[in-house]
Amino acid sequence: MIRFALDTERVQIPGWVVDLESFRRWSDDDAFPETGQISFLKGDVWVDMSKEQLFDHNDVKAEITMVLRGLVKTHQLGRYFADGAYLSNADADVSNQPDGMFVATATLQQGRVRVVEGRARGHVELEGSPDMVLEVVSDGSVEKDTVVLRRAYAEAAIPEYWLVDARKEPPRFDVLRRTERGYAAGRKRAGWVRSEVFGRWFRLTQQPGDDGFPVFTLGVQTQRPG
Repeated sequence: MIRFALDTERVQIPGWVVDLESFRRWSDDDAFPETGQISFLKGDVWVDMSKEQLFDHNDVKAEITMVLRGLVKTHQLGRYFADGAYLSNADADVSNQPDGMFVATATLQQGRVRVVEGRARGHVELEGSPDMVLEVVSDGSVEKDTVVLRRAYAEAAIPEYWLVDARKEPPRFDVLRRTERGYAAGRKRAGWVRSEVFGRWFRLTQQPGDDGFPVFTLGVQTQRPG
């Protein structure tokens, strides 16, 4: 089945793309579209060719990436990958591009995540179960992020799912922790929520910028908020 989240532009999907493995071959092909969000989720190809919102999506994603990449690099925790990197997991029947994901050094060393080489050169994909994934909700991804991926990431045994919806003020920021029944949101203290993966507390806030547009800030601290 081919499913379009926002049908603003058609994408020609080859007839031989019928399952996860064939989708992964297509995503590493020269003919694969260079723009848009194209995913394989639970037997469906999801296509979203809409433009990304500058502030409540792109800016939020960039802020979280900047903070987490700095944290991961400073403390040599592993690797943080920004949006654009593909993640595939056969158990969850999913191949998509999260808005961000973290892979601890031990996770790579123990083989829970494998770095996949590209058909032509380099490395193009992660396969397995990273320690954390991030999704920022957009108008066309509500069902995908809050229902389909929430279930798929839990089936993929990913310990934490960071789910952000900044389309309204204040932004909603949840650190979802995997349990036997799926993901459960961590309890917040004055807006702060703890990540067991990073061993720190985080809070996402929004303030008006001098240019009249919103400014998002991801705060981080090691101590439990008072």
